[in-house]
Amino acid sequence: MSFVNGSEIFSAARKGHYAVGAFNTNNLEWTRAILKGAQEKNVPVLIQVSMGAAKYMGGYKLVRDLVASEMEAMNITVPVVMHLDHGNYEAAKECIEAGFSSVMFDGHDLPFEENLAKTKEIVELAHAKGISVEAEVGSIGGEEDGVVGAGELADVEEAKQIAALGVDYLACGIGNIHGQYPANWKGLNFDRLKELADAMPDMPLVLHGGSGIPQDQVVKAISMGVSKLNINTECQIAFAEATRKYIEAGKDREGKGYDPRKLLAPGTQAITDTVEEIIDWIGTPAVD
Repeated sequence: MSFVNGSEIFSAARKGHYAVGAFNTNNLEWTRAILKGAQEKNVPVLIQVSMGAAKYMGGYKLVRDLVASEMEAMNITVPVVMHLDHGNYEAAKECIEAGFSSVMFDGHDLPFEENLAKTKEIVELAHAKGISVEAEVGSIGGEEDGVVGAGELADVEEAKQIAALGVDYLACGIGNIHGQYPANWKGLNFDRLKELADAMPDMPLVLHGGSGIPQDQVVKAISMGVSKLNINTECQIAFAEATRKYIEAGKDREGKGYDPRKLLAPGTQAITDTVEEIIDWIGTPAVD
């Protein structure tokens, strides 16, 4: 099964008041774990890679080919979107050429007019090849591949201008951050989310930094227009905890427990479990 772009999947999610999970891959185990969870739940899924993870894995073409090969090897039948997460201008263009089915151009750190101009160009390049595009307005707090955002709220008028370029889904800062949330985090700003959703009633909105936001807040955000939920840290923590338990229990010293296929198995399963748990409560319907 080939990749699909995200336009119809996320438009349907916005209309249906549910979300589709967007899970970051970091290596082969992550890729298999995400695909397994989506297939077992029989739901569409978006697999995304950040610029840093792609560099670590060997480049965008390798990531694209790895996901495609695993889909074939695992007999994946659910729709899979292959997406670039938080890509700059050069990365977005490279992924368009590499065969991704969706790209995010994150120009939030540029002057707004430059963000607008470059988003317009990426939309034209991508749409010419049937590739969907995500853009961003207002930075997402925390740090992502060296880009630090304070988490300011997206400007509604700027969001409308970006949306008018024909982007397929839009990431808007509403107080969310990347990574683990601090104890003094004030929560999502639902007033700003309502303003954004009302101003762009058909636009699927994207909630970055989904790991760590209280479930009730995420569910409320989904009911208000968030259609794409980004998850990375939650899977990383689940993987680390399961791997730690395996080693602390001395399993790696039993027989050939040091074999990486055995050593990494508990963490990989923990990712799948996390993916399936999230799919259950964000409301993604099963594929017909």
